[in-house]
Amino acid sequence: MKVLSVLGSPRRGGNTEILLDEALRGASDHGGSCEKVVLRDLKITPCLEIYKCAEDGVCAIKDDMQDLFPKIEQAQRLIIASPIFFYTVSAWTKAMIDRCQSLWVKKYILKLPVSPVADRKGAFISVAATRGKKLFDGVRLTIKYFFDAIDVSYSHELFVRGVDEKGEVRKQEEVLQQAYELGRRLVVE
Repeated sequence: MKVLSVLGSPRRGGNTEILLDEALRGASDHGGSCEKVVLRDLKITPCLEIYKCAEDGVCAIKDDMQDLFPKIEQAQRLIIASPIFFYTVSAWTKAMIDRCQSLWVKKYILKLPVSPVADRKGAFISVAATRGKKLFDGVRLTIKYFFDAIDVSYSHELFVRGVDEKGEVRKQEEVLQQAYELGRRLVVE
């Protein structure tokens, strides 16, 4: 089972990455072949809305997204991990999502398949410093609509409130176990 994970946190070794790594360990321990892409290490231009993709479903911007598109299209399972910045995903995550407009065009305008892979499932992991009641409501919708556009069913999520200090989540054994279990369930269910 091919598992692609995308880390949208600007902070390496932070709480979001710790949980993502636990999820990948859970997936790997149960047969997943895992790859982690770190968005902050890539050069991704935001969508320029030039609509060249309306011709053939291919984004015209030549940057590191050109290497990421096939990975997204070939993944059987996808994990997006992003901290919350102002009640939404990080800028790196949002730029990647927006660039997948070409895949939305492919699916909804050109009526072409987004992926040759059937029964694709995805999970979302997110960590936030605050504890607001509706903290994850908007971002959940963003990820659900993103997954829909790329033909991935939203199947699992892990949201952690009130965690900010780098590495603080390591003190929460229950949350670490939930991340591991998310990865396991993603590949076995």
